[in-house]
Amino acid sequence: MFCFQCQETMKNTGCTFNGMCGKKGRTADLMDLLVYVTKGISVFGEIAKKNGITCKKYGAFITEALFMTITNANFDEARIIGEIKEAFKMRNELKSSLPAGSLPKDLHDSMSWYSEKYDELVAKALEVGVLSTKNEDARSLRELLVYGVKGIAAYAHHAAVLGYEDEAIYDFVIKALASTTKDLSVDDMVALVMEAGKTAVTTMALLDKANTSTYGSPEITKVNIGVRKNPGILISGHDLKDMEELLKQTEGTGIDIYTHSEMLPANYYPAFKKYKHLAGNYGSSWWKQDVEFDKFNGPILMTTNCIVPVKDSYKDRIFTTGAAGYPGVKHVPDRKEGGKKDFSEIIALAKKCKAPTELETGEIVGGFAHNQVLALADKVIEAVKSGAVKRFVVMAGCDGRHPTRDYFTKIAEALPKDAIILTAGCAKYRYNKLKLGDIGGIPRVLDAGQCNDSYSLAVIALKLQEVFKLKDLNELPLSFDIAWYEQKAVCVLLALLYLGVKGMRLGPTLPAFLSPNVAKVLVDKFNIKLAADVQKDVAAMMAGA
Repeated sequence: MFCFQCQETMKNTGCTFNGMCGKKGRTADLMDLLVYVTKGISVFGEIAKKNGITCKKYGAFITEALFMTITNANFDEARIIGEIKEAFKMRNELKSSLPAGSLPKDLHDSMSWYSEKYDELVAKALEVGVLSTKNEDARSLRELLVYGVKGIAAYAHHAAVLGYEDEAIYDFVIKALASTTKDLSVDDMVALVMEAGKTAVTTMALLDKANTSTYGSPEITKVNIGVRKNPGILISGHDLKDMEELLKQTEGTGIDIYTHSEMLPANYYPAFKKYKHLAGNYGSSWWKQDVEFDKFNGPILMTTNCIVPVKDSYKDRIFTTGAAGYPGVKHVPDRKEGGKKDFSEIIALAKKCKAPTELETGEIVGGFAHNQVLALADKVIEAVKSGAVKRFVVMAGCDGRHPTRDYFTKIAEALPKDAIILTAGCAKYRYNKLKLGDIGGIPRVLDAGQCNDSYSLAVIALKLQEVFKLKDLNELPLSFDIAWYEQKAVCVLLALLYLGVKGMRLGPTLPAFLSPNVAKVLVDKFNIKLAADVQKDVAAMMAGA
């Protein structure tokens, strides 16, 4: 195998035997093959679009398939092979719909290669991975684009589950994947990467609309982090539709529902607050789940990515659904059109389990998405004008196991008391339980929600730019210190670059998939910096550098 799509890749170079995430080499190779076949669908999709044929169905499938290949989403080889076979079916179906004479004479191999045999699938997978692009800079730009598209795919899929789709997003995904089968100039590849940033903004805006239209705008909320005495079900991942259906199916059963990691923001939505058995949040970041799931005692529902290798101590009470999967773990099938998922087995198991073991007590505050912050705009603006708030620091993104991630905790502790942290994503678990106080009633940590809610932070920044009548977003008293881990964070990064953010700090390492030349382009054009020294970085951010 060779994989360098996440921040924890071996020696910040690439995993070559097994993944640091826990996936086996064979699994990683089959994921490469799945991506390869979606490229074949995409090449046919480009031809179809030129002939006036809609590709909505195929774009939706591609986003679902790519979601499975995101870091810590699916470790189940059988499920991935099943998706590869479905991809062959989709590709051939699309090909058969094309007008006679529209196919190119030199078909790319991803458009024609096919096999049902396991050994042949594996052999092909070894041929078509990341290193099949020999030129380092071309490889770097292609993979930067593919990883950004994987993030877009995840967010587009979440929106589609709630009934919100934009065919233009699917068209870009098809265009982007098809481009990786062509020999393009560096300028053309860079332009596509920037277009991915534009599409990322569009996609996150669509998901924001889907979430808020369905469940209401997040509200400032105090969330319990202790436990009750009832048996419980723990829901992790990101999928709000799964959350809704689980709450409905457990109402009146005597079972409490707890959120975990990136599901914490579900507590902020008005539609979920009516459920009295939504007990609060249990635990913290995704990478601690091997300990936290063990202590929870009841069943766990993993809805999307962020699953880690499952321990035997809770393997018989963890369930996956959606894009998530793990060998030997029961999987809840997708809902049929117009139907709902069946969580009855999880509910029956919960009734036999004891209440969660308490990890901590108290409350944490969140729900500072764009609607809530803009409602406080007058208060925020006055605090800036009076000098009570000197700086906003965006510390959104991902958490992870890397020891150097304590940098973000230390930054939060070292920032002066006249600085406010804007956050989204699981990076917040590095500092959201610290006693950092408030400024005139404004908490010093404003949590907008999940990683996709980084869009809220962009909306807030653009509104402040408008209010202060500034020509450039970078003139705001605003710094970006971003923690990244996987491909959804890459998507957010590209969105911020598209919006014109410069001087961003990124850490705890720069992505391994950036070749020296490509990294230099990003540094020269956008002044991207490596998050490194706490005291120096705090001083520089407070000085606007």
